Formats: sequence, structure tokens, C-alpha cells
Amino acid sequence: MEQKIIIITGASSGFGKATAAMLAAKGHKVYGLCRREMADGDIKYRQCDVRDREQTAAVVESIVKEVGRVDVLVNNAGMGIGGALELATAEEIDLQMGTNFMGCVNMCQAVLPHMRQARQGKIINLSSIGGLMGLPYQGFYSASKFAIEGFTEALAAEVTRFGIRVCMVEPGDFATGFTGSRKNSQASLDDPDYGPVFKSSLAIIEKEENGGLQPEVLARRIVKLVEMKKPPLRNVVANQEQWLSTVIKHILSGNQMVGILRDYYKA
Repeated sequence: MEQKIIIITGASSGFGKATAAMLAAKGHKVYGLCRREMADGDIKYRQCDVRDREQTAAVVESIVKEVGRVDVLVNNAGMGIGGALELATAEEIDLQMGTNFMGCVNMCQAVLPHMRQARQGKIINLSSIGGLMGLPYQGFYSASKFAIEGFTEALAAEVTRFGIRVCMVEPGDFATGFTGSRKNSQASLDDPDYGPVFKSSLAIIEKEENGGLQPEVLARRIVKLVEMKKPPLRNVVANQEQWLSTVIKHILSGNQMVGILRDYYKA
């Protein structure tokens, strides 16, 4: 297969690291973006905070200057903040939405002029099952992924005529460093109304994540999407139970689905 120039954000761990390694092993030139300095013989790392529009634009420009083009962008960078929606601080909301959603937007806006000029390219955005249903005590995480869903669908409609393909991946629970790096709202933990329920819900969330699929499962799906000429817009990657929940949502009423989520997460 022809070598592709690929940018992957959040490439220091989890999905990003596994995907970068697989794509590099197939002979592609992979640029991994992450917030800290890293070095790897097969992957060209660049330090970048995706929340910074000027920094993302500068990094993409430097890559294009070096190799002439960008064929694929994998928007993987993301993080999670747990807690009650009512008690989330402005700083927590900005960090959650800025990293997951605006980071995706910033990267897309940085690569699109080059892809449009070349009349080819592919963008793969990481959403989540949490972008298909609102998860209690992960509300702003879900909001950021819902935003990616709408953004990706609209973007696909706008740029397909330029030869640019856009799709997204919606992972279920995976055993990655995401669980350990989640930031939890202290105000929610301390609140007499929300605290006990949040703690029990968080225990369920962490158990499901720690017992989830390995990141290589998702990485293999992303590699397939990179290689496909016309990838599907939406790609759920999850265990059978979680995949079924995404189907059931379209059958049940909204109230019924909220009731199931409340029961499952003990909300």
C-alpha cells in the first residue's frame, strides 16, 4: 500500500500510541502529537496542545513543509472529567470541551486547507458511546462527544466533494490510561446530595473500563478505516452488550433510555 502521511493526536498513550505503532509498522510516516516531548524510532513525535489554535496550525504547517502533504488526520486526543453537571466549574467545563471538542476542531481547521488543495485526504475523529447517549456523572464528557458527532456529520457533508473522507469511531469501554487520568470533581465528591451516588457510579464506571477491551482492538479498526477508500461515517467498537445498547437507544423512548442509564449507573 502507498505510504501515507498520518497525524495522530494524543499519541503518547492508549488508543493513539497503539494506532501510531500499527500504522508505522505498515510503513506509513506517522506524526504523533502530544503535550510532552517524546521520542520513538518509528514515530515522529511533535509537542502540541490541541487546545492552542496557533500551536496546532504551526505544527501542521511544519509537517507539510517537511513532507509536502497530510493524507490522514486521526483526532484522538481527549480526556475525562467526572462529576455532577450542576457543580462543574467553568475551568472544568473549558478543559473538557476545549480538549475533546475544540481540539478536534482546531486540528481539522489546520489540515483542511492542505487537503482541500490536494483534493484528497481523510479525517477520523474519535467520538465515544458517550457521544450516543448522555452518561450520568460524565455529562460534559458526553457533551463534548455529542458535539463531535454533529461536527463530523456536518463536515462530511461539506468536504466530500473535495475528495476528503470524514468518519468517526465510537469506542465503548477500553482498558487504557484514560481511567487513571480522569479528573473528578471535588465539589461533587464532597456534596451531601451528589457525593454518595457519584462515588458508587464512579466505581461502576471504573470497573467497566478496567475490564474493557484492549486498545489494540480499536487501533486495528482505525487502521482499516485508514486503508478503506470510503469508510462508514460511524463505527461503534465495543463489546456485544454495549454495542446492543446503541441499537436499543433508537428503539426505546427517551424516558426509557434515561431510566436504563439511571439503573445501570446507580444514579
